[in-house]
Amino acid sequence: MNPIEGHLSTRSPLHDILAPSGIAVVGASADPTKRGYKAMVGLIKDGYRGDIYPVNPKADMILGVKAWPSVTAIPGNPELALICTPAASVPGLIAECGRRGIKGAVILASGFAEIGGEGAELEREMMEKARAHGVRIIGPNTSGLFNLHHQINLLSLDNVKPGGVGIISQSGNMLLSLALEAQHNGQVGFSTYVGPGNQSDIGFNDYLRYLGEDEHTRVATLYVEGFRDGRKFLEVAREVTAMKPVVVYKSGSTEAGQKAASSHTGALAGSYAMTVDLLKQVGVSVVQHSDEILPVAEGLGLLQKSRGKRVAVISDGGGQATIASDRLAEAGLALAELSEATRQKLREVLFPQASTVNPVDVAGSTDANPSLLATCMEIVAADDNVDSVFLVGMFGGYSTRFAESLLGDEMRGAEAMVDLSKATTKPLVIYSLYAPIKPPALRRLHEAGLPIYASIEHSVRVLSALGERGQYLAQIEGQSRERSVEPLPELTAMFWNAQAQGRDLFEYEAKQLLRDHGIEVPLELVVRNEAELADAASRFGASPLAMKVVSKDILHKSDAGGVKLNVVGEVAMRQARQAILDACFAYDANAKIEGVLVTPMAKKGVEVILGVIRDPIFGPVLMFGLGGIFVEILEDVAFRAIPLSRRDAEEMVEQIKAKKILAGVRGEKAVDKAALVDLLLKVSRIVEAYPALSELDLNPVIINADGYAVVDARVIVDRTDSPDTITDKDADA
Repeated sequence: MNPIEGHLSTRSPLHDILAPSGIAVVGASADPTKRGYKAMVGLIKDGYRGDIYPVNPKADMILGVKAWPSVTAIPGNPELALICTPAASVPGLIAECGRRGIKGAVILASGFAEIGGEGAELEREMMEKARAHGVRIIGPNTSGLFNLHHQINLLSLDNVKPGGVGIISQSGNMLLSLALEAQHNGQVGFSTYVGPGNQSDIGFNDYLRYLGEDEHTRVATLYVEGFRDGRKFLEVAREVTAMKPVVVYKSGSTEAGQKAASSHTGALAGSYAMTVDLLKQVGVSVVQHSDEILPVAEGLGLLQKSRGKRVAVISDGGGQATIASDRLAEAGLALAELSEATRQKLREVLFPQASTVNPVDVAGSTDANPSLLATCMEIVAADDNVDSVFLVGMFGGYSTRFAESLLGDEMRGAEAMVDLSKATTKPLVIYSLYAPIKPPALRRLHEAGLPIYASIEHSVRVLSALGERGQYLAQIEGQSRERSVEPLPELTAMFWNAQAQGRDLFEYEAKQLLRDHGIEVPLELVVRNEAELADAASRFGASPLAMKVVSKDILHKSDAGGVKLNVVGEVAMRQARQAILDACFAYDANAKIEGVLVTPMAKKGVEVILGVIRDPIFGPVLMFGLGGIFVEILEDVAFRAIPLSRRDAEEMVEQIKAKKILAGVRGEKAVDKAALVDLLLKVSRIVEAYPALSELDLNPVIINADGYAVVDARVIVDRTDSPDTITDKDADA
């Protein structure tokens, strides 16, 4: 097993709240239908070693524990209060908790911001009380929490056991589903669970920081409907994933799912594709199917990582070996190329008809000797070309399928696999068609910490997550932050002028911004009158030109007839200029037209698009993709949060499905990918340097073997920034 190492930059304040030495149950009850009853039962049944303070003004004792009429009457010093009372009572109770010195409160009730109107006002009032009295809020609208290593089970769930999987889930039913799945698995245990609910105070980033620090948590697992502070979550996730795996299932991948998430928690469910890319950027393992959550969490928790994505398959059946090979290829994994020395060692122990080319098919060699599978695993694990080993077939069921006398040999094989797992750093993942019935050999493997799966697909998803995590850790090791740039005073003043005039940057200003920060932009001139047109004609000669209207009132130039292409010579330029003016005034008679932008037509190449938005959840985000149909219909784009590292930029280029076009097709030369990566990094730096830049759109950028040309550039200016924030020096520049 791989050790979990590292530390976070700051310590989470949630340790006292999630592992308290005393708990007040406000609304404790002897009625089995009440949550206050279930919480009491959970604490008592699981042997909670701290102090329990039931609060109920109508009872002296509840389930054998002394009850108190109010929070302020409690004699001890509980750190956590579980509030089981209706929503309307919560603000007053939070104030009482604060006066009593209670550090955190779990609010079960719904009826807050998720219903809008009066509920949102009630939540605001609750948070005012919480901040005034120093009480941290879990919820409201939460299913509760447990911390099994501290015998805290406020959900009173049966048959959950302590283990290394920490869970934060916005759905109580999803937690219940995972708990039942773990019960069936028999070996998966949990550390801490919290339902964040509305995240009115404590959010996903806070819980993730706690799980990152928790010594009992080997893998943090999150079911997310919506983030409140996605930017902060990415920062924390980057730190945590350097120490231990983080698994996220993000719901809301469809429009219908996004609406359901919003109505359920009042959360903002942002673009699914963007969220997935940003999570992967910081090392999070994203699962796309809910039935993958626990298998991937278990596998990552036990095995942590793989050195890479080269997998050796050992199989006792050709059909399943083929299926495994298909799934591995679909997941972006590779069949490891076994060395000749490895294949010779396999030949020495297997029947002549066995295939020693990966996937290795033992072809009946193990029918009377199932422990031979362990020998094969040991042989391939020693090959330096192999990053992980995947056993596929019927191990564990030989004594059932062939003869009971084989049980002893299967158990010896299981012990050999356990020994191998301790001796190698390479993950061993096992699929067995007998996994559902849990035969003795598989139980032994599972108890020893080897993941056993009843699905080839789940096994491959785990292998993929292990490989992705290993590659991520290797790539970030020693990675330095890309240099930033200082804003230029004259460009800062340009933004200020645009803000003062209530407009966005003109195209020529946007290109000046790019040019002044080292981005290649073709020569261009703004023609404001007839005289300037003659000068432009002289400057460009017989070169084919593009001519475009310059107006703050016309954003979509093509729609207004404000673009003419392949214009050659002064006569054609005059005709094109007049046609542009006539069309634009017909489009908007009141438009203020500054002039016409004239620039040479770009060389032939591949059209790409770069776009930047300041997302309300994740902050500045850069998008990249091929232009035309690829972005408009296929939505073949990649997203990364700004600032980008060089690794981020390189991965964006490699991520898009149409990347083969960049490599050159039908005799075309490959484009200059190094120049494209450089462009992505420079755009990232510009966005960092100019907070007044709200959105940026470079579409298209023509890239070819010799570099690139920014054909069109649009910069949206943030209207919320006051010009007063610009210094006199900058304004005068």
